[in-house]
Amino acid sequence: MASKQEQLHALIAPVVEALECELWGLEYLTQGRYSTLRIYIDRPGEEGVNLEDCERVSRQVSSLMDVEDPITNRYTLEVSSPGMDRPLFTPEQYAHYIGEVISLKTRAPVAGRRKFKGQLQAVEGDSVVLIVDGAEHTLSIGSIEKANLVPRF
Repeated sequence: MASKQEQLHALIAPVVEALECELWGLEYLTQGRYSTLRIYIDRPGEEGVNLEDCERVSRQVSSLMDVEDPITNRYTLEVSSPGMDRPLFTPEQYAHYIGEVISLKTRAPVAGRRKFKGQLQAVEGDSVVLIVDGAEHTLSIGSIEKANLVPRF
């Protein structure tokens, strides 16, 4: 059975793509009776996504959610660009940033810790290889709760 996030992704992706954007990823967060559906969109090309893109996607997804009603409790819909500290969701996204520094948090402790910040060395199937303080760590993407690119300034 697909998770709620996978169901929402399958429902929302065609709408985002029809608006000539890419569904970079989404987060479905619940806290008590309230939820947040955070959608990250991107746009190919140098200009990337703008405020108008976010507004168009928000209106269309909101209408879709009203019709399909996949979330039964109260929720807040947020649509934004991934930004400079873009979250990473898929093996392909991780692979695009090999050599960059990423920060991540695992769902459960790995080697006695949950937070890692280091250089992304490789993507091997559904795992990522990070160098943290000179030590290599191989982590399953499924075990990662949240991962973000660390912007270079």
